[in-house]
Amino acid sequence: MNNPIPKVGFVSLGCPKATVDSEHILTRLRAEGYLISDTYKDADLVVVNTCGFIDSAVEESLDAIGEALAENGKVIVTGCLGAKGDVVKQAHPKVLAVTGPHATDEVMEAVHQHLPKPHDPYMDLVPAQGIRLTPKHYAYLKISEGCNHRCTFCIIPSLRGDLVSRPVGDVMQEAQNLANAGVKELLVISQDTSAYGVDVKYRTGFWGGRPLRTRMTELAEALGTLGVWVRLHYVYPYPHVDEVIPLMAQGKILPYLDIPFQHANQRILKLMKRPGNSDGVLARIKKWREICPELVLRSTFIVGFPGETEEEFEELLDFIEEAQLDRVGAFAYSPIEGALANDLPDHVPPEVQQERLARLMWLQEEISEEKLKLKIGKKLTVLVDEVDEEGAIARSFADAPEIDGQVYIVDGQHLKVGDKVDVVITDSDTHDLWGELV
Repeated sequence: MNNPIPKVGFVSLGCPKATVDSEHILTRLRAEGYLISDTYKDADLVVVNTCGFIDSAVEESLDAIGEALAENGKVIVTGCLGAKGDVVKQAHPKVLAVTGPHATDEVMEAVHQHLPKPHDPYMDLVPAQGIRLTPKHYAYLKISEGCNHRCTFCIIPSLRGDLVSRPVGDVMQEAQNLANAGVKELLVISQDTSAYGVDVKYRTGFWGGRPLRTRMTELAEALGTLGVWVRLHYVYPYPHVDEVIPLMAQGKILPYLDIPFQHANQRILKLMKRPGNSDGVLARIKKWREICPELVLRSTFIVGFPGETEEEFEELLDFIEEAQLDRVGAFAYSPIEGALANDLPDHVPPEVQQERLARLMWLQEEISEEKLKLKIGKKLTVLVDEVDEEGAIARSFADAPEIDGQVYIVDGQHLKVGDKVDVVITDSDTHDLWGELV
């Protein structure tokens, strides 16, 4: 009698970078012949990929580990919380193994130890694009690991290490495989996309027999030849970011930049130890929009950072008013275990933080509502994410999945997920648009 094929359950938490780690592990599991189980009950063991960036994420990860242990009993932990191995072991001493982030080999070693699988050439098949957790029509493309900065509110370098750029040929091969498999949108991610190649001194690699520098601009231009949407995330505003704006104006990559400004006051940015500074940012934004009028800017901000005065917060509001950013995410500063900012003086009371957060988001909602009104009557190409009996839900070039707005197509019931279609915008609200097929 043949032994049943071993099954692995998988729980993936955290940011898109963690999602890519999960995809790498799942790809290895399938390549070695393991099946992936949708339930704890049917799994022979469970892998939990955790997040450990903020306290709420730590709690969510520990709860997920506890649930997997209660439902299955055999659990391997990986991911950012795994870098704090003592935290996991203290809360859940019965886990089989604990590894840190981007640790595919270590996870597989633990799987082999607790769930051996003899080689089976008939089962060891996997598609060239790997196993993906995202829908078939878009995918995250991780170009590097770690970060060289030491922002005082962040513990990512202690979890994921310093910057390590992937070879440009490997990145482009993965992107080509994804495009060949029908992916319509590539979302370029890392901890610091602008720094791609710094660690290898922008070494020249090869793709398709042609030389290609390990650098953001050259990578973006090469990705722009694949015939899919290319969206840049986590782009720090270094001077060379100016180089990608013409690529957007020429339609080679999406006119969309995700830049985490975090604040506008120079003193607060210094306390945060952010790379770059706020000088000239508004002038650069104006210049970018002159080169590429369609440019959409997304950013994130921290309010209530230790020592932030009312005047410094109002400077941030003035910046947001003048910058007229399209999409903004904001959160109140909260202490993270191991972050240097915890030791700064003059922490802002929680009630003041929440009041400032509400004021910032109210201002941004006004800006967003007015900017979206200007799209009424215009034609947009959109990518369909969902279809039901009420119509289709899609996104334009201005919207990244799960974090930005949506375009509701009222007459799109017959469309398919992954379709690219043209719509005329008929209505808008604070975050979303409504449209009809052209």
